[in-house]
Amino acid sequence: MNGTMSDNANELFPTVDDQGNVTGCVTRGEAHGGSMILHPVVHLHVFNAHGDLFLQHRPVWKDIQPGKWDTACGGHVAYGETIELALSREVSEELGITDFTPKFIGRYIFESSRERELVNVHITTYSGIITPDANELDGGRFWSRAEILANIGSNVFTPNFESEYLRFFSPS
Repeated sequence: MNGTMSDNANELFPTVDDQGNVTGCVTRGEAHGGSMILHPVVHLHVFNAHGDLFLQHRPVWKDIQPGKWDTACGGHVAYGETIELALSREVSEELGITDFTPKFIGRYIFESSRERELVNVHITTYSGIITPDANELDGGRFWSRAEILANIGSNVFTPNFESEYLRFFSPS
């Protein structure tokens, strides 16, 4: 999520309804300050040709879920920006990937004690080089399905990643 060690509280985010239609705007500070105003974010799950999933490692200095493994890329949509542009920008910033083809697989509302996000979930298969931004991430690596399933519930992953993985990729 864009920012190096601190985020701009005055950055503008769109506000949206449950379907993703823009209804107004809000500052980052308001969106994350307990207002529970729904705002959109993008997630990209990056698979390789073998079906392994790339996860980012959150730095220990992050105030939310430090040191945990998380979705390859996640970020906020800026006010006036489309979901597609936000996804391209975030993936380029966080992973150094510019040549990928995302596929939208769904959206859901994530709610924490501080905020409500409309999460727009995408997947891609990518075989190029991934270069995690050292200012934002503490690296990353590909995980096999068996490794992920073996570690769910063991405090290795962020709760948001676990619930999203189980929602979209778990066997029924």
